[in-house]
Amino acid sequence: MRYDFEPYPFDKLRELLNGVKPNSAKKPINLQIGEPQFETPKEILEVLNAHQKMFNKYPLSAGIPKLNEAQIGFVDRRFGIKLENNQILPTLGTREALFNFPQCLLFDIANPAIAYPNPFYQIYEGAAKASRARSVLLDLTRENSFKPDITDRRLKDCDLVILNSPNNPTGSVLSLEELTEWAKLSEKFGFTLLSDECYSEIYDKEPPPSLLQAAIKASNAEFKNIIVMNSLSKRSSAAGIRSGFVAGDKNILRSYAKYRSYAGATSGVPLQIASAYAWLDDKHSDEIRLKYAKNMRLAQKALNIDAPSATFYLWIAVNDDLKAAQELYKDQALCVLPGTFLARGKNPLGFLRVALVYEESETIEALDRLKEYLQ
Repeated sequence: MRYDFEPYPFDKLRELLNGVKPNSAKKPINLQIGEPQFETPKEILEVLNAHQKMFNKYPLSAGIPKLNEAQIGFVDRRFGIKLENNQILPTLGTREALFNFPQCLLFDIANPAIAYPNPFYQIYEGAAKASRARSVLLDLTRENSFKPDITDRRLKDCDLVILNSPNNPTGSVLSLEELTEWAKLSEKFGFTLLSDECYSEIYDKEPPPSLLQAAIKASNAEFKNIIVMNSLSKRSSAAGIRSGFVAGDKNILRSYAKYRSYAGATSGVPLQIASAYAWLDDKHSDEIRLKYAKNMRLAQKALNIDAPSATFYLWIAVNDDLKAAQELYKDQALCVLPGTFLARGKNPLGFLRVALVYEESETIEALDRLKEYLQ
């Protein structure tokens, strides 16, 4: 058996820029990847260092009790929902969970189908292929405000539907009312609805809602067929700690927990203890959030655009995104990601994804170069 995975977007970008020399008069700035460039808060690292002797211990795949409690506390403070222990499960970030959760969920379903936004985080497509599932692409366009079409007739034949709000790469946010309609549709058609909420803590003024809140609003307080995932990577500028969680339907999570006990994908005990501290502390995450919000306001002013209210991505319209990426690299020493590499099918793109993940001075420099190119 051979999985026919597509090359990752950054591999395609390297090939696109192969042989293109960046302007040597300018310092290269990488804006293509959503990797936080702010330092991990020192308090988190101090907790990690204080417990480093515990790296000799095998970690529990279900997570140490302190981590479970911290994540339950985060969901309670942020979304006003008190989860039970069997309604949340720590994960090694969310990338691995987004990839292997569908394989566990769909294992005994013949000819499964997974729907997800297009353009997308490529793990969704990889998960579909690894699950031998048919992909149903929900095109995000200007015409639908970059939000998936809930009236798509193909949804009734799906086994798993993935939402991503706030959205990577477009920055669109589904309102609580919109998420509630999706929760009702899940109940109507019987598909599992998974919300990737890894950017929920990157916003300016209005905190984005969770699908968990929508499920309750849709009279589904048990979260039947409802799953959400979240991560510390963006919230705490701690991508390397690899701390996330999957929460929702306790019956689905019971099966997934058993699966994970075999997969063995979990972080070391010191990392789990440091993660627990990070999930419990909101001060550092608010400071990080405000930095991203300021970057977006700087972008709105510099480029005269409507910057997203959440995430740290700009989704910039251009005539030819592949050509634009090459020219920006050559003339401005800016590395950005063509939207074409994040989509499939006939969805017309012509967009660049630009990650504003730096401190203010470097962000201003990058925006000045973008402005010069776009004028």
